[in-house]
Amino acid sequence: MLKQAVILVGGLGTRLGEMTRLVPKPLLEVAGKPFLDYILDELSRYPTIQDVVLLAGHQAGQVVDRYDGRRWRDASVSVVSEPAQMGTGGALKHAADRLDDKFLLLNGDSFFDFNLLDVAAGPAHSPAIVRVALKKDLAGDRYGRVLLDRDFIKTFLPAGAQPNGPINSGVYCVDRKILSFIDELPCSLEQTIFPRLAEQGQLRAALYDGFFIDIGVPSDFERAQSELPARMRRPAVFFDRDGVLNIDKAYVHKIEHFEWVPGAREAIKLCNDLGYLTFVVTNQAGVARGYYGIKAVHALHDWMSRDLAQIGAHIDEFQYCPYHEEGVVAEWRQASDRRKPAPGMILDCLKGWPVRKESSLLVGDMPHDLQAAAAAGIKGHLFEGGDLLSFIRPLLDRDAA
Repeated sequence: MLKQAVILVGGLGTRLGEMTRLVPKPLLEVAGKPFLDYILDELSRYPTIQDVVLLAGHQAGQVVDRYDGRRWRDASVSVVSEPAQMGTGGALKHAADRLDDKFLLLNGDSFFDFNLLDVAAGPAHSPAIVRVALKKDLAGDRYGRVLLDRDFIKTFLPAGAQPNGPINSGVYCVDRKILSFIDELPCSLEQTIFPRLAEQGQLRAALYDGFFIDIGVPSDFERAQSELPARMRRPAVFFDRDGVLNIDKAYVHKIEHFEWVPGAREAIKLCNDLGYLTFVVTNQAGVARGYYGIKAVHALHDWMSRDLAQIGAHIDEFQYCPYHEEGVVAEWRQASDRRKPAPGMILDCLKGWPVRKESSLLVGDMPHDLQAAAAAGIKGHLFEGGDLLSFIRPLLDRDAA
């Protein structure tokens, strides 16, 4: 399971001129906050990614001061500083003792909006040292193009050689075996290592069509000021849990009793792939009734996250309400505005995440789920069993239309 993301933040940013002389390019402000914050916000959506390592070079002290030792939602952030400019490959080699066996690698000066876990959950029959996320097409001559043979990368064309076709987005799923290919410093992954991996059939690709921006030139840096914040506002899907995501066997709280509803994992992944924020909002009165404790709720949700990650899916946040006014456990015996049909759990998600409320929806199996949705001002849909993927697909298609 993928637990680590590594971000390259050490480049000089020479094409931005005076702006990056004293400030690392990823720390330049976009709409009032550092560009790197947007990348960290995105990574922190994935609960299995718990370790984020920043590889700093130019003006590394600023990166250390702002980020080292921080937590970003549930992820810990640390910084490794290069002693000198070592190139992207050299930065990895220098951080070798910090790298997991498998990790996400991202450029700190570009943002690509797609389901990051999908590139990590590539087909088991096609392992590779590096799996590259490609932007399907981006017109113009700024970027080089990537030539493919099925999912094999065959070669890279220089900028201007071809006006369209897929481009390298700067997002990779990497096996630490790549370190054995980095034998001279400084070293560029893109210019030196990737062509060698391509020759050996160890460089594979997956195509995605999300929003992409690279702030490396002044015109795109200016464009990011308005486009990137707007893209961060997303529609959301709120799922009830028991009876929607898992078979309702009454107070399910043990992994061995948990059984996914048919199509549930795939429905969550569809939401992820289409760019929806994805939440679980579940009443857990079993805590108040003394059937199980808070730790059991967290353990089950953590297991769900790990199981979803196997297919490249995730839940952005699990919200649960342990209260009930007739509970036997005094700590949890009370009415709560978070217990459905009250909308508290939904409202907390709306406050804590950049949700585009007008395009959001809830899927529940009980009338009180729909009442909570209505009270929060979002659409509610009653799921009465069957395949959840088949149920939700037309709802998302309708919203996209």
